[in-house]
Amino acid sequence: MSKRQDIMKATLDLIDEEGLQSVTFAKILKKANVGSGTVFNYFGSKEELVNEVYKEARLHMGNCLLAGYDPGLSLYERFKCLQLNRLRFGIDFPKEFLFIDNYSYSPYISPDLRNMDDAGSSRAVQDVIVEGQKQGIIKEMAPHMCHQLIHGIISAIVKGYLVEKYPLTELEAQQTLEASWKAIRV
Repeated sequence: MSKRQDIMKATLDLIDEEGLQSVTFAKILKKANVGSGTVFNYFGSKEELVNEVYKEARLHMGNCLLAGYDPGLSLYERFKCLQLNRLRFGIDFPKEFLFIDNYSYSPYISPDLRNMDDAGSSRAVQDVIVEGQKQGIIKEMAPHMCHQLIHGIISAIVKGYLVEKYPLTELEAQQTLEASWKAIRV
């Protein structure tokens, strides 16, 4: 792993452990085991570093959401693929998932990054929603609001699972997908 990646991993770890406001360059330097000059070779400020960590996490999530995605599948199958991948991302990469979920609306995150297309996954989700609306299958509401409803359901389930509030079996994962589908379906 490069020094840059070490710094970014240390930042994500610290945000997960302590929260964004508690993370300082001193803590990052110590956790990454690098000198202050090394950090400033890559990042001019904490905000720049946090934005880069956010961008990398979003791109990773976007790529994971598109794993196995086939635009030729039925609308419901495409929906299911994207949302099951979202659920799996949350379980497999909890620090990134929680960072994205908790800080997407933080003033630390630039509006451009907040609205980025996650390697094409946001577009894929929006296309499914808009196509479903045209077919009269999905509720008529702003596509971004439908997307937020879906994400909110998945996020709540992932968070409960991560704090060991309940297990998340394959059956429960399928029930979660069905609930998120019903939330936006006519």
